[in-house]
Amino acid sequence: MRRALLWPLAALAGCAGTPVYPPRPAEAPAAPVADPTPSRVVVHATVTGAALREALEGAVPAEGEGTFPLLGKERKYSWKRDPVALRFDQGRIGVGLRIKTKADLPVGHVELPLEVRVWAEPVVGSNYVARLQSTRVEVASDDRLVKLADSVAGLLEKVKGEVQAKVDAFAYELRPLVAEAHERLAKPLPLPLEGAAGCASLRLLGVEAGPTVLADGVEKDIAFVVAPSVTLPCADEGKTFALPPLANVAAVPAGPFAVTVPVAASYPELGRAMGQAFTNGKLFFSKEYPGLYLERPEVFASQDRLVLKLHVAGPVKKMFVSTDIDGDLYLTGHPTVEDNELRIPDLEPTIETSNLLLRLKADLDGRGIRDQARAALRLDIGERVRSVRDKLASDLSFGGGKGCFRAEAHKIEVTGVHAHASYLRVYVTVTARANVDLPCATPPAPPPG
Repeated sequence: MRRALLWPLAALAGCAGTPVYPPRPAEAPAAPVADPTPSRVVVHATVTGAALREALEGAVPAEGEGTFPLLGKERKYSWKRDPVALRFDQGRIGVGLRIKTKADLPVGHVELPLEVRVWAEPVVGSNYVARLQSTRVEVASDDRLVKLADSVAGLLEKVKGEVQAKVDAFAYELRPLVAEAHERLAKPLPLPLEGAAGCASLRLLGVEAGPTVLADGVEKDIAFVVAPSVTLPCADEGKTFALPPLANVAAVPAGPFAVTVPVAASYPELGRAMGQAFTNGKLFFSKEYPGLYLERPEVFASQDRLVLKLHVAGPVKKMFVSTDIDGDLYLTGHPTVEDNELRIPDLEPTIETSNLLLRLKADLDGRGIRDQARAALRLDIGERVRSVRDKLASDLSFGGGKGCFRAEAHKIEVTGVHAHASYLRVYVTVTARANVDLPCATPPAPPPG
């Protein structure tokens, strides 16, 4: 009886020298590859009428002066304007100016009231500068002296030309706000993933702008074409990319957008993440032998399966038997995703491990070991990605200066998982929305924590 019990325990105690089964693939020197599909992060940009009026107030001088010929001599004139009036009509911006002009005459001077109306179409160039194109300036007055002055010296044309030059030179610089967003997108964001060191990268490939909508302000959908990825360990650390030029396109998909993020995790990182489910690195699984434990989980791939290697160790004491177990167990299965949870529902011991546990069934519960391993390998990816979502939202929401940029993720769904030779790739689809307000409607929320 005693010998019958000792033989299988001795076999397990010496199984550390058993060849690895299934065979571990050759070490791959390359880092995990996310290989993301480009997605569009659509941002709804709003420049309020008040902000545009303020910009025009700074662009059009409050006063001016010049000379005009009268009776063979150059006479001086000056003008002052009232605050800018703004309106929107049929895809154009209308700027109204009431100007009081003072012109010198041979004897004394004359004051001439003018009405200046400017019509223009707002556009944003590839250099992220908003300008007014197709401008049309109209200068009129009901004062009969204005008509007289115009016939004598072309005063209306002089004022019109001066205002036209200022409007044509108007520029609203959007690059600082976009550049700050790009700077945040370009830097890999370190992510704490419960023991695994990773980072999120949102490499910016291009910027597209849709048609302009005028509605008591200027509204425009801007799409950031990104290649998003999460790698464990971080694969893009230290890389930087230049801000691409703006491309005006016929249409940009409006509303919430969906971005598919591939999460590429090396197997050593997965093993370390799985080890976080163990207490102080050990998982005690046997009630009959409370000293037995599983430790040092290792994960690798064999064809389309994941292989889990666990080290089993600890003292076994039963009746007249007293020995120490020290060996390796191997379990394999196909990774699947169910309701944002990575699982291996068909995880089973390999043939060698099954035969060994079968010989030891009187002493060790092989099914219990399998169930414990299955439970430890159930990773709630949704919970981990939620931490990524919160970090992205806090890092990509900022304000100050001209405007505020906000990003908010909503639904997170894990849509697929594939085992590669040197890493595991999981696909996560995030539905979100983003907007930029100029000026800030409300200050952005502070980062959590």
